[in-house]
Amino acid sequence: MNDVIELLPKLFEETGATLYMVAMSLIFGGVGGLVVGLLLYLTRRGNLYEQRVVSAIINIVVNFFRPIPFIIFIAAVQPVSRMIVGVGIGPEAAIVAMSIAATFGISRLVEQNLLTVSPGVVEAARSAGAGRFQIVWSVIVPEALGPLILGYTFAVVALVDMSAIAGAIGAGGLGDFAIQYGYRQFNPAVTWAAVIVIVVIVQGLQFLGNWAARKTLRR
Repeated sequence: MNDVIELLPKLFEETGATLYMVAMSLIFGGVGGLVVGLLLYLTRRGNLYEQRVVSAIINIVVNFFRPIPFIIFIAAVQPVSRMIVGVGIGPEAAIVAMSIAATFGISRLVEQNLLTVSPGVVEAARSAGAGRFQIVWSVIVPEALGPLILGYTFAVVALVDMSAIAGAIGAGGLGDFAIQYGYRQFNPAVTWAAVIVIVVIVQGLQFLGNWAARKTLRR
């Protein structure tokens, strides 16, 4: 227990590093996932911007990257990280890998949640004379907003998990803290301190996501 108390400043520092990686990855991966997810949805057969070739290509790309385990993916994209941020390890490199992985993961969540929008609502908007772009942003996205918030909440929790994995290979954060000061020092109390902090973060994010979704669905 004394070891945990002595390491509290370091624990707080690494908690901040984890939150930084998750937040930045959510921004970049969240926007990227929304764009790709919209393309997946809109270019499907019978949708507003039906393009079967484009739809097939995007599906192949997403299906190629999504199944790759993150521990392998973060190593595979090191050259890309070096091109973008100048380094292949560390929190900035982890953010690049997490953002790319999140883009493909979130894109499927976006597509699936947009598919819950009733086609009748879209047809009603088209009958009223609304343009395709207007329908997307004033009808489809607002109608799916509640499920989208829940989907993004799931994605944030996955990003916390990714940040812990990234910490295992030098990105810092709570994963690195648990391994360096807990596992390698044969100190389970320190490891569990990191676990508890991660659980608290996940529970807090899940609570906020559920609350926001409920508020949206009541409108």
